[in-house]
Amino acid sequence: MARSLVLSLSLAFLFIGMVSARDWNILNQFKGLKPTKTTTSQKGVATLKDPNLTGYCESWRINVELHNIRDFTVVPQECVWFVQKYMTSSQYEDDVERAVDEAILYLGKTCCEKKKCDGMDAWIFDIDDTLLSTIPYHKSNGCFGGEQLNTTKFEEWQSWGKAPAVPNMVKLFHEIRERGFKIFLVSSRKEYLRSATVENLIEAGYHGWSNLLLRGEKDEKKSVTQYKADVRAWLTSLGYKVWGVMGAQWNSFAGCPVPKRTFKLPNSIYYVA
Repeated sequence: MARSLVLSLSLAFLFIGMVSARDWNILNQFKGLKPTKTTTSQKGVATLKDPNLTGYCESWRINVELHNIRDFTVVPQECVWFVQKYMTSSQYEDDVERAVDEAILYLGKTCCEKKKCDGMDAWIFDIDDTLLSTIPYHKSNGCFGGEQLNTTKFEEWQSWGKAPAVPNMVKLFHEIRERGFKIFLVSSRKEYLRSATVENLIEAGYHGWSNLLLRGEKDEKKSVTQYKADVRAWLTSLGYKVWGVMGAQWNSFAGCPVPKRTFKLPNSIYYVA
């Protein structure tokens, strides 16, 4: 009798566990919780929201990363706090690390090794929020996408050359370089920021790239997407094989020629077409 009861209870717990695992969804964890009160910081940024809004903001952020949401000029005001929380969290760092791990796995499948590379195997990195983090700028200005980016203030901050490295990216940069790839840095930064950018990159731990391409006056007349596509076309015309492109904006990958592989880093603070 006792043995039958134990067996029945065990099967019941196993069934409940299977159902729970199958039906688990992170958004379900918020159900049944009482809404939290909204508080507003001195700069007008909402800091606490009810659970339903948390789910909405997470969905908005994910769809930005999937490129389903495009051409937004500002983050929805009700989600600024959420974007800030994510971009300054350990989850963001973990997500970047996963992208880095996947890129390293991909490198192992390419035909380019240090002894075999012919000097024409290339890899492209963007700079802002790919190699250098703009999080300190957004922290000091308190907007995190809640206001349209002030390019004058932002470029002034870039000229200081104080941006830290994006977590885990120095490791990936040198892993790629040591495998024999030629590294090209392709940024939408303006040409007058070259000296500050070079000094900032070296200070953050990057060195040994083959070329740093910034936007000149003629390039500023193009969209960022077209500018970066033209750079890829130019590299291809020189005989380079572009094995991978890594950036935090979709403009790093759009247009022709299409790179063999792309790696997108998370960034839902702003959108640049």
